[in-house]
Amino acid sequence: MESNLSALDLTQLAALAAALGFGSGMRLYAVVFLTGAAGALGWVPLPPGLALLQHPIVLTVAGVLVALEFFADKIPALDSVWDAVHTFIRIPAGAALAAAAFGGDHATWAVVAGLLGGTLAATAHTAKASTRAAVNTSPEPFSNLGLSLLGDVSVPALLWLAFEHPLWFFAALALALMLAVTLILLTFKFVRALWRRLSGREADPQPMPALPR
Repeated sequence: MESNLSALDLTQLAALAAALGFGSGMRLYAVVFLTGAAGALGWVPLPPGLALLQHPIVLTVAGVLVALEFFADKIPALDSVWDAVHTFIRIPAGAALAAAAFGGDHATWAVVAGLLGGTLAATAHTAKASTRAAVNTSPEPFSNLGLSLLGDVSVPALLWLAFEHPLWFFAALALALMLAVTLILLTFKFVRALWRRLSGREADPQPMPALPR
């Protein structure tokens, strides 16, 4: 086990921590389940701080929550409620998972990873929640479903890149962060314009029709 763990150098650990943080902001339970399953099946050597994810109870609970989130994320309005509740779960969990990637033997790096992991989780979560809330204003269901499926695919892809090709992962993460920030800004402008339009209608009511004589 020691020789396997030594294969995870600082670059790989940093990529894994970043993937856990960013992925948690979109699909926390999928991150926990996929990482734990990969370690339990011997596909990848998990750092000691993440070994708990391999426990059968953790995998079972995470698997059930993955299924619940998969269906909840496909239903307009319910997905926004789910995101709102998980604002208080995804961000601290992303920070904790990122810190755990370094474990107790790298305390300084663990603190740094926790801070950055929480920031990445917050960015991904904000982009996901705000974009899905904006898309829910559209009556057609296909854009909502498409975005949800994109999230389902992107999380395992990012985790795979972090383990197998950490340098390519950082390039993909940079693109994902630029996209997330762009979506946040566009959504903010959309919500502000919508609020101004609604406020304008309320402030300038239509005149009452004249009563017939």
